[in-house]
Amino acid sequence: MSKTPRPVVAAAIGLGLAVAGSTQAAERFPTLTPEQMTPAQRQVADAITAGPRKGLGGPFNAWLRSPELADRLQKVGEHLRYHSSVPPRLNEFAILLTARAWDAGYEWYAHYPLALKAGLKASVAADVARGQRPAGMAADETGVYDFVTELRRDHRVSDPTYAAARAILGDQGVIDLIALSGYYDLVSMTLNTAQVATPADGALPLPARKAPP
Repeated sequence: MSKTPRPVVAAAIGLGLAVAGSTQAAERFPTLTPEQMTPAQRQVADAITAGPRKGLGGPFNAWLRSPELADRLQKVGEHLRYHSSVPPRLNEFAILLTARAWDAGYEWYAHYPLALKAGLKASVAADVARGQRPAGMAADETGVYDFVTELRRDHRVSDPTYAAARAILGDQGVIDLIALSGYYDLVSMTLNTAQVATPADGALPLPARKAPP
């Protein structure tokens, strides 16, 4: 395979370098340039940037160190982000809850504007950022909040919590919500381990420490 990077990879890497250059923290997995990538890494990078994401930000630069795993994970993530049966507003709400649970600043930075665009109220997101149960949640948001929070806290869900989520999302939606939570746990673990820095222009920065319950 030729070692000349395809344009889409070069553009994505340039974007990654621009984001990295805007921050002060040193990341543990330096941004891979096209010249540094193995053929397997370039193939996965092309697959990621050819899809709806268009870039290698977030966990993807770190995941490229294990290219076969990165390819499998990016496909799961693409399904959960763009093809889930869970409506986008609730999907993004669950991602924000995961970001708060892990104190994952970059995850919050990436998904806070997407959550607002999908229709989540800014006041609900602000309460999540403060580590508080949000006031003024819609009924479907309450069902998702209770399910995700209980599952992560207790490692299981009660019958009433399960029944409420199932009434809102159906069987497929419950499974998609579980998978979303687990996937973004992994994303957040990667971001925190890699010390992926949050750009300074992030709206409503996530506080470094969670507020007491």
